[in-house]
Amino acid sequence: MSEDINVVALVKGAERYIFLYDDDNRSRALRVLGRYASSPDLSFSWYDAAILSQKIRREARDSNPLHNRVFLTGTRDEKNNM
Repeated sequence: MSEDINVVALVKGAERYIFLYDDDNRSRALRVLGRYASSPDLSFSWYDAAILSQKIRREARDSNPLHNRVFLTGTRDEKNNM
């Protein structure tokens, strides 16, 4: 388990929305964005939720060490016969 804390934030006029989460609670953070967007008491919109959820998913993808690897299948001979 990682001890790193991830942060995404939104400044909307005088309001500040700051979300802190660790890697194990990423899906929980995404659900909170949806709950905030569906609340009529907040100015947090579905667009705001979409933007922040995209940042959360991008951070997860970019921090994955397997993301930037290239996997080749087959042998050189198989590729030359195609």
